[in-house]
Amino acid sequence: MNPNESMQERTSQLNVKEKTAILIRLNRIEGQIRGVKGQVERNEYCDHVLNQMSAIHSALNAVGRLLLENHLKTHVRSRVQQTNGALIEEVLQTLTILMK
Repeated sequence: MNPNESMQERTSQLNVKEKTAILIRLNRIEGQIRGVKGQVERNEYCDHVLNQMSAIHSALNAVGRLLLENHLKTHVRSRVQQTNGALIEEVLQTLTILMK
């Protein structure tokens, strides 16, 4: 990253189709989370709650993969020739966060 470039100046390069697909998935995940909250409020069987939470994790991972793919194809590809190793570290940090 250029020393004069702040993190706030960076923006996503998602096209309309990608952004719409991600927002649809996030809305679905939001609904799943509300559903789990309802399950807990109704004292539903823990196994059912855990199954829903597993589905939420999978859905979040899918969104993360879409965002990572976009990041690699746009930001990383355009900066790869300018890097001095800092870009590699950035990608590794992103992967570490994504895989927690």
